Amino acid sequence: MPTELEELVEFLHHGNTQIRQIAAEELVAYSTAEPSLFKRNQLEPVKDLKLLIKDYTPIAKNALTILINISEGEEVLKNVVEDDAYLELLLKRVTNQAEPNANEQCMLLANLGKSSSIKKLLTLKREVPKPLSTSPIAIDQLLDCFVKGSAGSYNKYADYDYLSYLFADLAKDEAGRKHFLTPRKEDTNIVPLTKLVVFTEHKSTIRRRGVANTIKNTAFNVHDHARLMAEQSDDGVGVLPYLLLPLMGDEEYSDEDTEGMLDECQLLPPDKQREQEVDIISTHLDTLLLLTTSKEGRERLREVKCYPIVRELHLQVEDEGVREGCDRLVQVLMRDEEGEEGEAEAGAVVPRVQEVEEDEDDQIVEVM
Repeated sequence: MPTELEELVEFLHHGNTQIRQIAAEELVAYSTAEPSLFKRNQLEPVKDLKLLIKDYTPIAKNALTILINISEGEEVLKNVVEDDAYLELLLKRVTNQAEPNANEQCMLLANLGKSSSIKKLLTLKREVPKPLSTSPIAIDQLLDCFVKGSAGSYNKYADYDYLSYLFADLAKDEAGRKHFLTPRKEDTNIVPLTKLVVFTEHKSTIRRRGVANTIKNTAFNVHDHARLMAEQSDDGVGVLPYLLLPLMGDEEYSDEDTEGMLDECQLLPPDKQREQEVDIISTHLDTLLLLTTSKEGRERLREVKCYPIVRELHLQVEDEGVREGCDRLVQVLMRDEEGEEGEAEAGAVVPRVQEVEEDEDDQIVEVM
């Protein structure tokens, strides 16, 4: 005989709305405590939960919450992400300006990003949701949700912050990196990543973290570093100020340090706040380190006075991981290039550095 909880799961497809609502509400807690409840009978409860996205708002919200919690499991993840009809329904609702559960749907999409099958969003064509977007490609439409929907400006019920985690996962793959760095003819030739970099100092920690990891993952393509660092007026992304500004606080720099800094990094207000989350700071440091892979990248970071900014960051932030990241980056920036003579060759010690070793953080990231 089925247990009481198993019987409760059966009520997810009951014909009575009140019974469905009570069942969905009661089962939310068990989606984390006993996720196996929803894997019975060849995932029949998952099929019920997917149908409930079209139910009344509170029922749909609880059903989405359950799916978010149980989609960490490979079996459920595969079932949801490979269901093209459900994915289309999810996209239709996320892009709907009046959708009350759009944030929960974004969370589910973020979880689906853990599956390689989610790459289909990069090429999936669907109806253009006007006036939100001009592109028929699903990922472009989600980017427009993320940009235009910040702080409820597109949909009063949603901020779309969790889509940034989806973008970070897509950027783990070569096809995703290529998409984020390729001008979109469907969107007046805008490079998609330029839409994201502006959020590195946004008030939302989720948004900042996801964007930081998206930028870092695109930086694994060394041949794209020149485009990443080039100004947007020169068909580049102009990423450097968006990486350096979060590392800066209200400290003052000498004229020598300031000379050559990017305009955006000079004359900062006295109440300028540094990024508070040390994991996000470390991600930006990782990205800067990746940009030093080529000689041109190292020279550019020296030109814009990256070293003084990292030096002050090392002094101001008392976190071992951040300080180790600073040390790795400073060693690369301060050492002489091959064939040059300088103080390193003369035996001088580069300040606050340690030997650069292969670092596991330089691998493609997992956003938690």
